[in-house]
Amino acid sequence: MKTKNFDLRIFLTLALFLMVIVGFAQNKPETKAYLIETKDGNSYTGQIVTSDSVKVIFNAGKLGEITLQQSDIKKMEPLNAKQLKGNKYWFDNPQSTRYFFSPNGYGLKKGEGYYQNIWVLMNSFAVGINDYISVGGGLVPLFLFGGAPTPVWITAKVSVPVTKDKFNVGAGILAATALGESSGGIGIFYGIATLGSRDKNVSLGIGYGFSGGSVSNTPILNLNGMLRVGARSYLLSENYFFTDGSSGAGIIMIGGRQIIKNAGLDYGLMMPVGTGVGSFVAAPWLGITVAFGKRKM
Repeated sequence: MKTKNFDLRIFLTLALFLMVIVGFAQNKPETKAYLIETKDGNSYTGQIVTSDSVKVIFNAGKLGEITLQQSDIKKMEPLNAKQLKGNKYWFDNPQSTRYFFSPNGYGLKKGEGYYQNIWVLMNSFAVGINDYISVGGGLVPLFLFGGAPTPVWITAKVSVPVTKDKFNVGAGILAATALGESSGGIGIFYGIATLGSRDKNVSLGIGYGFSGGSVSNTPILNLNGMLRVGARSYLLSENYFFTDGSSGAGIIMIGGRQIIKNAGLDYGLMMPVGTGVGSFVAAPWLGITVAFGKRKM
């Protein structure tokens, strides 16, 4: 009988010990990664070691533990675990809904937006009305040069996720005119399908141009691609193909995107191809996109 009581005490002691260990493991706070931006423009990613109302001791990976004063911190926010790869944080693509200029099947979320500038003069913006519809516009302010006619345009786009983060479709319109001229407007209706994620995808689109009250009989085909190759780097390709029924031509664009905080710097070459194109010609492309508004992780 004594042996049985002794065995029972051992069993109960071990059971209690295991319960304490399990309870401790369940209550142990999860280690989270954070992004800290300071007022002097620096940013750090890592884990908070300890913090109070005066300072934050922060484990910034290769930089080790650093001490930051609360008064010097501009922003501190938790990071999306999916965007942590190794010791690097892969920042959001500030223009994941577009390539150099052409849209893809993804849409802006409600409250998200961006401003894009191409070669200083070409300015455009877009904002998400809800998770499916976005609107925007732009202009080239030629009125600054002796009152020349000023191109302006408006855009609208509907995006529908068929399979989340894998297959999206969209449709939209771009309508443009020139302020200071009496000629009618021009534009394009388009539809586009995108296969892949916001960081790695290919898109195939088709569009029909219009001018005044008439619509083109021949389509413009659009084939684009985006590939993330690093924490802040992308490869981009945007291509257009059109025909007049007897001959064809196109525009090929290749280059990349570099993320700089909440902005993306696009660079590349634009090359005409096809009938009527003489010797090889390539024009440089340089643009910057700045994200604004509420961005969802």
